[in-house]
Amino acid sequence: MTSRNTLSPASLPHSYPFKFIDRIADLEAGKRIVCVKNVSANEEVFTGHFQDNQVMPAIMIIEAMAQSAGLLIASSADIAVSAFLIGIEHAEFMRPVIPGDQLVIEARMIHKFQPFSVFQANARVNGDIVSEAVITLASL
Repeated sequence: MTSRNTLSPASLPHSYPFKFIDRIADLEAGKRIVCVKNVSANEEVFTGHFQDNQVMPAIMIIEAMAQSAGLLIASSADIAVSAFLIGIEHAEFMRPVIPGDQLVIEARMIHKFQPFSVFQANARVNGDIVSEAVITLASL
């Protein structure tokens, strides 16, 4: 069971190297979450993704937004929840994310109709939006 008091990135069912949330910075249970991902050159993806010009793959930014949204679902659940990414809409990428950047990810619940939850999510670096999308998760 995940309670609001114990909610942390460890609540995610993911593990290294596919856990993209380092900490929860702010939470309004069931409404809004802000998470942080520190982007490091030591991450495995950077060994093969443009070695001379390292860039975090866009799909990993989307996954970080989806993991944040999953934590938001868990924040208001009475039981442990597994959520699966089933939809990405209106995804935009404004600039590359590189090692040394700190992604600040915000996900807001737009609406919920069991078992689906829809979120407006964005990722920022130094206050500037680098990506945004509408994310749909299905809870099981």
